[in-house]
Amino acid sequence: MTQANIGVVGLAVMGSNLARNLASREGNTVAIYNRSVERTNLLMSEHPEAGFIASETIDEFVASLAKPRTAIIMVQAGKGTDAVISQLAERFEPGDIIVDGGNALFTDTIRREKDVSAKGINFVGAGISGGEEGALKGPSIMPGGSAEAYKTLGPILASIAAIAEGEPCVTHIGTDGAGHFIKMIHNGIEYADMQLIAEAYDILRQAGGYSPAEVAAIFEEWNKGDLESFLIEITAEVLKQVDAKTGKPLVDVILDQAGSKGTGVWTVQTALNLGTPVSGIAEAVFARSLSSQASQRAAVDGLPADATTWNITDRAAFVEDVRRALYASKLVAYSQGFDAIRAGAKEYNWQIDLGAVSKIWRGGCIIRAQFLNRIADAYKTNANLESLIFDPYFKQAVANSVASWRTVVANASLSGVPVPAFASSLSYYDGLRSPRLPAALVQGQRDFFGAHTYKRIDLEGTFHTLWSGDRTEVEQAPSTH
Repeated sequence: MTQANIGVVGLAVMGSNLARNLASREGNTVAIYNRSVERTNLLMSEHPEAGFIASETIDEFVASLAKPRTAIIMVQAGKGTDAVISQLAERFEPGDIIVDGGNALFTDTIRREKDVSAKGINFVGAGISGGEEGALKGPSIMPGGSAEAYKTLGPILASIAAIAEGEPCVTHIGTDGAGHFIKMIHNGIEYADMQLIAEAYDILRQAGGYSPAEVAAIFEEWNKGDLESFLIEITAEVLKQVDAKTGKPLVDVILDQAGSKGTGVWTVQTALNLGTPVSGIAEAVFARSLSSQASQRAAVDGLPADATTWNITDRAAFVEDVRRALYASKLVAYSQGFDAIRAGAKEYNWQIDLGAVSKIWRGGCIIRAQFLNRIADAYKTNANLESLIFDPYFKQAVANSVASWRTVVANASLSGVPVPAFASSLSYYDGLRSPRLPAALVQGQRDFFGAHTYKRIDLEGTFHTLWSGDRTEVEQAPSTH
């Protein structure tokens, strides 16, 4: 009886495409199973060339796998994933490998890995990015789990991953939930990147008066330089599209309410818990939330704007200012994302190679971009880089962009064009570069109403002020050590 070296559970579009990708690579024989037999039969009938080993029951599926058994779960995150993990864990043996390829919350992956590994079975949370096309033709893959599991799983994943500059876009991220953590941060950066591009479009349209087709041409030109990326490329395609029914630009007939699947929210929540600012990502998440506040937006009636017209005398310079502001803001989004990775690695004791992460994002994934080669170079030069903004190349890039950045944010605000991600990114940059922040006042306020204490710039230790009208008395607070 022929046995498979890899199996896929869950045959919706992502699972089906991943199974087809696996089957198309030399050396792979793929077992497939879906709770609904009809879906399994449909995949078999549509793709007989794949040579799938199909099963109607979970027991048949497990029996069809060669040892060490390796199965990738591609079902909806949550209870469905837990149910399949439980079914496989009951039937698998020590040394076998269960892979969750869905968008799971990394803390769930940590919990699942702990439970499954107690039975001697390897559990791997693998982030897979690239959407339906990536799953079929080559995604970016971010597996966590044990080094032992990666010995078996690594070559299989490398066989199906996207290739960027001769290298497969997959690497062993780290233990337990590290892979899903990195995928979460990837998606958070994706939120920010998309919002920033949307704000650039809105500025060009509202302030510049460009049509969607004209903005598409601008984006196509931008895609030939430093901003070259998948998202810039597809934005131009979206803006060129004309609605067949109305003859209007398609972007003008799409309802302006952006959806969300939660990974951006997870990124912001996690960053808050880690004490790491990801303000650009947060504003992108909030912008989607605001867009979906249908009843509030419908109730707007003559809110005062007191806006002024953006006086554009040099249209080429205006477009270049927007391009530079977009580049600088994108740098902040990526910088904040990598800062969150570093903080997460410290909190959860993961050994994560930031340069390797940037390399596997160069192909297959949604945020793939030329930009990532520069990030990889930055971390190759200095693995302990405090912030991407401090890398000499990016520091110079910001220096070349900051005047345009300020011009765009200021004029957008004056003319009433909302730019939450542009503005918050600039404020973050200014906060980072400021020699002294008003946090000193915040600490004084906290000590006044809650005796939270503060530290001084001229003395060691912790202090508290006895606040009493016009006169105060300072005392050193007891050490907490």
